[in-house]
Amino acid sequence: MDSRADTDSRDIEAALLRLIGERAPGKTLDPAEVARALGGAHPDGWGPLMQPVRRVAVALAEQGRIVILRKGKPVDPRDFRGVYRLMAPRHD
Repeated sequence: MDSRADTDSRDIEAALLRLIGERAPGKTLDPAEVARALGGAHPDGWGPLMQPVRRVAVALAEQGRIVILRKGKPVDPRDFRGVYRLMAPRHD
């Protein structure tokens, strides 16, 4: 069995929050970076993680821990399509 298939939401959440935390305030994160951090550089490793990363991102956005952006604007985490980016919430 492939160890990447065993990647659970806690691993994804930890990687996602770590990578966002490494960004300067206001800078965004490509969700594929989270998948690559867990699944490696080859698409066969990180590709299958894209949907689990999205599910974790939606859950974190619903909790107010991250913001999901589409075309640079915050979106409803339960109602967005296409390419998106992630960002730490602003506290201003």
